[in-house]
Amino acid sequence: MSEERIVSARLLQEEENEIHLRPSKLNDYIGQEKVKESVSIFIQAAQNRKETLDHVLLSGPPGLGKTTLASIIANEVGKPIRKTSGPAIERPGDLAAILTNLEPGEILFIDEIHRLNRSVEEIMYPAMEDYAIDIIIGKGPAARTLRLDIPPFTLIGATTRPGLLSSPLRDRFGINCRLDFYNDEELALIIDRAAAILAIDIAREGAEEIARRARGTPRIANRLLRRVRDYAVVKASGKITYPVAQKALNMLEVDDSGLDFMDRTILEAIIVKFGGGPVGLETLAAAVSEESDTVTEVYEPYLLKLGFINKTPRGRIATPHAYKHLNIEMTKLPEGGLFGNDEP
Repeated sequence: MSEERIVSARLLQEEENEIHLRPSKLNDYIGQEKVKESVSIFIQAAQNRKETLDHVLLSGPPGLGKTTLASIIANEVGKPIRKTSGPAIERPGDLAAILTNLEPGEILFIDEIHRLNRSVEEIMYPAMEDYAIDIIIGKGPAARTLRLDIPPFTLIGATTRPGLLSSPLRDRFGINCRLDFYNDEELALIIDRAAAILAIDIAREGAEEIARRARGTPRIANRLLRRVRDYAVVKASGKITYPVAQKALNMLEVDDSGLDFMDRTILEAIIVKFGGGPVGLETLAAAVSEESDTVTEVYEPYLLKLGFINKTPRGRIATPHAYKHLNIEMTKLPEGGLFGNDEP
């Protein structure tokens, strides 16, 4: 069942075919109230001054709606949006070609902007500040720099790891928005909205049960809704009630806290294999046969949010909440603490 787990790096990184589920206006965007209010004010202020919206950095764990919010900003501004990603821009010439073809006021969205090459990133500095790019013509002593003006534009960068952005790039974003996990009530509203669009018959209690196990993430909530719908069609009358949702999610190995197979594998590895920790990231990733970046970006944020693990200078440790969740008895280690020398 582990190959089919709901939360996987492959699934979270895929561009799903769910464009029709995404809202197109700020008023339809559920949750992230502080971010919405700030973005609305900045857009209105820029329009009143007849200026291009300042560059925007959107950060937060995967699946919280960064790409959706970027498209909404473009709709609210009334300008087209061009989308790409950091890994896709391999050479400075690739970025120069994109920038020189932008229309005035156009939105450029770069997902995973923390993965831009340094040589590409340096092209971005004058583009963001002066709306110009510097191109080097020739090689050696005969080389010269040609500065090309580009139309004013708005860069929207999205990242799951803002700490990996270099200071020069991060400081050039005038608007910095951090998206946080959604609460169960907000997720239930998102599920109700998606169910209406997909013509799924769902009871309020069924939506609330899916929301409770969706890890505070709209993308996962919508995916769980589809899988529970499949279960309801085959095993029930087609309507998603509380019992139907509960049985379907149990079948998918998504527990009451929203943890899936790999989440529990990570916690069990820290507790059983490494005595509760501390354990380094690379060692932990090898122990659970997962990429270290996936552990950091996909699983750790939610485990940290629930208080199941802590990060220390020496590595990851499991908290008493993790032991309780897995029904594992806590024992003291020879060093005298529950977590070795990391526990006072």
